[in-house]
Amino acid sequence: MKQVTAAVIEKDGKILIAQRRAGDALGGKWEFPGGKLEPGETPEQCLARELREEFQIEAKIGAFICASRFEYKHAHIELLAYRAAHVSGEFRLNDHDAIKWVPPAELSSYDFSSADIPVVAAVQKAAGL
Repeated sequence: MKQVTAAVIEKDGKILIAQRRAGDALGGKWEFPGGKLEPGETPEQCLARELREEFQIEAKIGAFICASRFEYKHAHIELLAYRAAHVSGEFRLNDHDAIKWVPPAELSSYDFSSADIPVVAAVQKAAGL
């Protein structure tokens, strides 16, 4: 089982979500940005690295939110979600087709990857929804 990380970045009461690039596995689906752990990395180190690679931003990784396991056809994953704060850098799309800042109440209206759906629920619960 592969471990992957996901960032829940909040700004002005909205959450950042990213749309997977068309043609990729799960292309077109929405997700919380992140990526696969490399050998010797902590989840927090992985997430900071992935946000640099995917968006060219620096982020401070915060509290653990939840874990989600899902068996896709192409991979079995454990998704580790953390709060994160954007520290610096302008968002540039290197691995996604789009990003959006969405109020927590509207997250359920997006077509998320299956492993990300429990993270949506945790974010909405934390927001009192």
